[in-house]
Amino acid sequence: MQNDVYAVAAALIAAFEANNRDGYFDFFTPQARFIFHAVPFVMESRAAYEAEYDRWVREDGFTVLECTSTRQHVDVYADSAVFTHQTFTRVRTHAGESGYHERETIIFTRQNGRWLAVHEHLSLLPD
Repeated sequence: MQNDVYAVAAALIAAFEANNRDGYFDFFTPQARFIFHAVPFVMESRAAYEAEYDRWVREDGFTVLECTSTRQHVDVYADSAVFTHQTFTRVRTHAGESGYHERETIIFTRQNGRWLAVHEHLSLLPD
């Protein structure tokens, strides 16, 4: 099961890096919650994150240029799994290009034989 979670996490990251909006959000349950360092509020559902993501694209010209994942680790607890990793994400907006070294936790649950994310927490990696 651990390898299945690694594979799902890799596909989720690849969809994000490819700017495949629908493919990316398909990895999350509708009730998933999101806590990101760059967003001043908790996004209480996938729909809330989708709205925020769409706003970034529309107003800021947000485009992912690169998302590299390292130091991956998975712990499986029956039908739940915790995936942690460090990322380097490079994005482009109307303001120019930026890069972020971050760490992230994604909690997955297995539903109908498929691993789906129910929580994502993203923070800046300390210096």
